[in-house]
Amino acid sequence: MLKKPTIVLNVKTYQEAIGKKALEIAKQMDQIAKQNSASLAIAVQPTDLRMIVEEVEIPVYAQHVDPIKPGSHTGWILPEAIKDTGAKGTLVNHSEHRLTLADIDECIRKAKAYGLETIVCTNNVQTSVAASELESDFVAIEPPELIGGDTSVTTANPEIVKDAVDAIRRVNSEVGILCGAGVKNGEDVAKAIELGTQGVLLASGVVKAKDKVRALNQLVRGLIE
Repeated sequence: MLKKPTIVLNVKTYQEAIGKKALEIAKQMDQIAKQNSASLAIAVQPTDLRMIVEEVEIPVYAQHVDPIKPGSHTGWILPEAIKDTGAKGTLVNHSEHRLTLADIDECIRKAKAYGLETIVCTNNVQTSVAASELESDFVAIEPPELIGGDTSVTTANPEIVKDAVDAIRRVNSEVGILCGAGVKNGEDVAKAIELGTQGVLLASGVVKAKDKVRALNQLVRGLIE
């Protein structure tokens, strides 16, 4: 399983993280992880999974998976195909790609069957608890109104993080808990851990940064200090 505490970077479909650009970010993360003995992981587009898995040692995740079996599902993402790339796991139910609770359950089940870890994204306490009861490996709490913004959830709405952590722990003592939305620096990471999480899930704070290495190093300081 992904080591805790951790920083998971979702590169989304930003222009700055397509193909070789995504690989460059992954290599930078790989080097920083080794230099600091830190746990870092990256979630990339399905077209980039295999290329990046073959070039770095940090865990590589898919950004989405569908609850399907092999067959007639043109344009969908098959759990077996993710496994075949060498990826370690997948995000599920990101706010930009929502699923029903039944589909989240099936995605978790299929991922487990192929040894893939799941990071289920949630937007409120109730969904966080439900995902934990379904035994996902991680739950990532992300209020959608703060995603991509300049204010971290740990500053704008620390109560939702603390309330979600408390509620999750009442039903599942083992699941990893991340938080995201607006996370930009080491202070945000440190605050997230102080609130009871095991790390953060972020995107634009690194992908859109002019100096990505500097941004990553700032985040890691909050993880290890």
